[in-house]
Amino acid sequence: MPTYRRSVIPARPGAASLPLVAIVGRPNVGKSTLFNRLTQSRRSIVGDEPGITRDRIYGEFEWAGRRFRLVDTGGIVPDDPELIPTEIFNQAKVALQEADALVLVIDARTELASPDYDLVRLLLRGGKPVFLAVNKVEGEAMAAEAENFRRLGIRNVYPVSSEHGLGIGDLLDAIAEAIPPRPDDEGQKEEDEAAEENEISEGGPLVPGEEDEPHRDEAHRQIHRTHGEFEQHETSIAIIGRPNVGKSTLLNALTGTSRAIVSPIAGTTRDAVDEVVEFEGSQLRFVDTAGIRRKGKTRMMAEKLSVVMARRHLEAADVALLIIDATEGVTASDATIGGYAHESGRSVILVVNKWDAVTTGRTDGKPPAGRDIFERQLRQALKYLDYAPVIFLSALEGKGMDRVLREVKAVAAERRKRVTTGQMNRFLDKIDFQRAPVPMAKRVRIFYMTQAAVAPPTFVLFTDRDIKLHFAFERFLANQIRDAFGFKGTPIWFKVRARNAEDKE
Repeated sequence: MPTYRRSVIPARPGAASLPLVAIVGRPNVGKSTLFNRLTQSRRSIVGDEPGITRDRIYGEFEWAGRRFRLVDTGGIVPDDPELIPTEIFNQAKVALQEADALVLVIDARTELASPDYDLVRLLLRGGKPVFLAVNKVEGEAMAAEAENFRRLGIRNVYPVSSEHGLGIGDLLDAIAEAIPPRPDDEGQKEEDEAAEENEISEGGPLVPGEEDEPHRDEAHRQIHRTHGEFEQHETSIAIIGRPNVGKSTLLNALTGTSRAIVSPIAGTTRDAVDEVVEFEGSQLRFVDTAGIRRKGKTRMMAEKLSVVMARRHLEAADVALLIIDATEGVTASDATIGGYAHESGRSVILVVNKWDAVTTGRTDGKPPAGRDIFERQLRQALKYLDYAPVIFLSALEGKGMDRVLREVKAVAAERRKRVTTGQMNRFLDKIDFQRAPVPMAKRVRIFYMTQAAVAPPTFVLFTDRDIKLHFAFERFLANQIRDAFGFKGTPIWFKVRARNAEDKE
């Protein structure tokens, strides 16, 4: 059995103890706009199309010297028999149970209907503080009309404009007053300040022997973001792939929850959904992203935005799990998505999902698929990801989850590995560069090299000529480095600096 436990941990360590405020309401009333306003982010996708938000989206905000957690829910339509609205309602009910206070958002420009009254009865039944935010109120005339919504039976009514930030201060004052401060609030503030002080950023020595001297070229510090080789508190893993390949199913299997809505409808996930798994002392934050498809295939604005957000979450992650549908094989879209991860410097693990459907559970009368044959085809189609490990699993059956967690932890550690300048130059002495398949005109002589950054590992080569490395030489050198030092699952970047250019300076 896997030796891990599930834990729901929001964006920062210790944040699970913060009071939670849930934003609820019917579709298209401005819940996500209010969420983004309070969290000062664009975490939730906002648009004119109803029902954009589906899963629970968490964030944080600060008010009156205190920090709060915030959860944005999908539009609630009680008793709707359709699959997606029902699943949205189920996700929202989890938020209602977790929350310390509830904010019901109503559109001031719409008439009250029976679903509004049904929703209010549901909220008041829980016995928690409920606040009515009458949204889209701009001007005194509309503020007066907001009083008409008191007939819903909620005492705390606040006219607000989420888009323009009007009236929100009064709402937050009331929420802060309704949730008494907790004894650990002050301790959490001190913990946050300590965490900020512990941020590490360092670069490797520019020239051998300069470890204790100032860098002559400060620009090399900015070659790439770097965190040094240290024990990172949390690793972010983006689950990426085409629509309907099983990304949300994998998230639920890894976390042991129904955190993300799963349906046979392609494009169900729109906002990124994240949850943390604690595994062997490490916190792994898995982020389920929307399915990425070509621009010409996306029609609705919400879908276009969800693809943009998926790309952003990928670029913010440490590791990418690229999900391949075993029943469809490797497609051109898979290669494109893998290219996004590779070019952005993410570490990559290839996950072949639905493997049971082409082996033990095959029903089309064909013989079971061979793992070795499939992997060869996969490597052929994704040559640029030759460093990425491959995992075969069935997310629906929950098989292979422990392997995923172990690979993620191992790849994350390799991503942050640092090789000393002395080790690197002893390594250089042993390489036979005559074996590199590079045209003579493109060959360069390397005097020495040093690792300037981690995440991904980035090496500076001091050469006799200032030219761009031939792709075959880069591949040859990267393979030699992997054979000597590992760096499993992560791309390796090279920067060239001519020694004669250094001498002229």
